[in-house]
Amino acid sequence: MAARQNHFACRLLLLVTVIATGALQARAQDVTKLTSIVDWSLYTDSESPHAFCFLTSAPKSTAPNNAKSDGARIYISAWPKEGVKAEPSVLLGFSAKKGSEITAAIGAQSFNLFAERGRAYVADATSELKLVEAMRKGSKMAVTATDEGGTSVTDTYSLSGVGQAMQQLQATCF
Repeated sequence: MAARQNHFACRLLLLVTVIATGALQARAQDVTKLTSIVDWSLYTDSESPHAFCFLTSAPKSTAPNNAKSDGARIYISAWPKEGVKAEPSVLLGFSAKKGSEITAAIGAQSFNLFAERGRAYVADATSELKLVEAMRKGSKMAVTATDEGGTSVTDTYSLSGVGQAMQQLQATCF
């Protein structure tokens, strides 16, 4: 499981680095926004050696209202060269308290995530597939994590359009 966690961390770190460092604008010829579908945007990077596509969405709300959740986003990434078709991950927008539980809740379903450098990932492939399927069927997803100061922070994401966006992701990347 540690190897899988490190593998996820490396891939998401690359993705987040491209976006967060302003490379999205600086490398516009490489990372391209293809479309927006309701609350989701589809991007692709076909020029780098780590070609990938991803969907992303920002939270619609954060609780408590005064919580710091700067830059929080959810991603669904596709890595064609590695055969990865839909890998969900969350940029928390803060560092999670070490050892704290992180959950993604969609309706009555809840998924445990693990934290790595301000990001959250699904620990195993089976849970990953179940989370993606729940996202397709759900209307909203609440990601709850505890920050380093001990505050429980919940970011709520709209899942409106994610099914159609995932179809577009597959058509574009594979």
